[in-house]
Amino acid sequence: MVIGLVAGLEPEEEVTDVVCDESDLKDGDMMEVEVGDHNVLLVKVENNKVYVSVKKRIQGQPKRIKWMGARDQAVSHTVMLLGGGAASLMCAETLRQENYGGRIIMVSRDDLLPYDKTRLSKIMNAESDSLLMRRMEFFHKYDIEVWLKKEALSIDTNKKTVAFDDGLIQGYDQILIATGCRAKNLDCPGVDLENVLMLETPEDARCIHYACMGCRTVVVGTSFVGMEVAAYMIDMASSITIIGSSELPYQKTLGPEIGKVTMMMLEERGVTFYMNDAVAEVQGENRRVKAVKLRSGITIQADLLIVGIGVNPNSEFLKGSPVRMDSKNYVIVDKYMRTNITDVYCAGDLTSFPLKMAKGQNVSIGHWQVAQAHGRIAALSMLHREVELNIVPFYWTVLLGRTIRYAGCGEGYTKMVLKGKFENMKFLALYLKDEEVVAAAGLNVEPAVSVVAERLAQGRVITQAEAESDDLSWLKLQPM
Repeated sequence: MVIGLVAGLEPEEEVTDVVCDESDLKDGDMMEVEVGDHNVLLVKVENNKVYVSVKKRIQGQPKRIKWMGARDQAVSHTVMLLGGGAASLMCAETLRQENYGGRIIMVSRDDLLPYDKTRLSKIMNAESDSLLMRRMEFFHKYDIEVWLKKEALSIDTNKKTVAFDDGLIQGYDQILIATGCRAKNLDCPGVDLENVLMLETPEDARCIHYACMGCRTVVVGTSFVGMEVAAYMIDMASSITIIGSSELPYQKTLGPEIGKVTMMMLEERGVTFYMNDAVAEVQGENRRVKAVKLRSGITIQADLLIVGIGVNPNSEFLKGSPVRMDSKNYVIVDKYMRTNITDVYCAGDLTSFPLKMAKGQNVSIGHWQVAQAHGRIAALSMLHREVELNIVPFYWTVLLGRTIRYAGCGEGYTKMVLKGKFENMKFLALYLKDEEVVAAAGLNVEPAVSVVAERLAQGRVITQAEAESDDLSWLKLQPM
């Protein structure tokens, strides 16, 4: 939201205004805000404020504050939201913003109100209360019921009811399935030992924070969770060893080039890597981990084992229902977040959805911004306002105080164009497929990644020639 005015500029000249406090952007993450009729991605921080540039003609318009309604007792319609994450929260808020007056029930198996899960691997000793996205007063004010510590066991789409683990059977008129995914554990002997930990909740994060102090710590997994947790523990654990199944970290997401850079960053701080390997056995004594044996035959002495090897969708309760899922048990939706069953919608991590910028190819992307977009589109679809999902996924990883930002969908890319140098810790990687840019990743090159995201969202092709050009003005960068 624009809240300032800068005088003395020409009508079409850009101006810069404060839109939020720095505290609203935590740990190098990014935020979308509404400016005029457009969404803007915030990435720039100066003097404890976050800034965004807009055309001056937008200035002088009234502040755009989202109005939210409440329940109308005369409306007998009920929307049930299964899951207490970003998708459900955004769906609930959007329904009230669009003057939906029916009953909204948000059901979560967690014991907390919706919280910011992106921070769990970045500030692992954070108190749960500091992670909440909305407090109970908010839900009371807008008549959004929240049921905690309750899990769905089955759904009857003919009767429009859900059976829960406490014996309750609750009816609905429309339902959003947003139960997310859960961490995947190792499949080997010894995984049930006491100090084999996974990161799913704030309590898990705090447990890892205190358990790693002065300990020989082994981390399994070299994507976002594994690498961020390892980086976080560097000054606390006595030693850190990372086990990865691929040749380099982030190989499937950010690519081998950036993976090599991140690996070097951690190696310089004393982290040991064993790549192209896997855990064969977790060895213990008195119910606690003592060593980790790898398939290669190497044995690593350990006091603590942290597993971050991916996720499984929480969709078991849908088995036996007619809701269509793919071979990995992700729920298939269309571009309006509708499943194959009328009045059943799905959003967030457990969806397989068509990504417009990937020419409609179905993908599953477990990231915060994607889940929020899903929730909004699902709410509008429930209100019979067909707004097509059109997003460019963006996410970020923070390692040793450095934030690598990524936008797009680079799966299957065939060429990478590099601006800057990896070794200088200042670079922009442009990923190409069929001679077009499909994704970008950058470190210390703001706002280049968000510029690429904007172009992709607008459907404007970024050609290979443009990507390879020495002219970086379109990226709002100086020569590198």
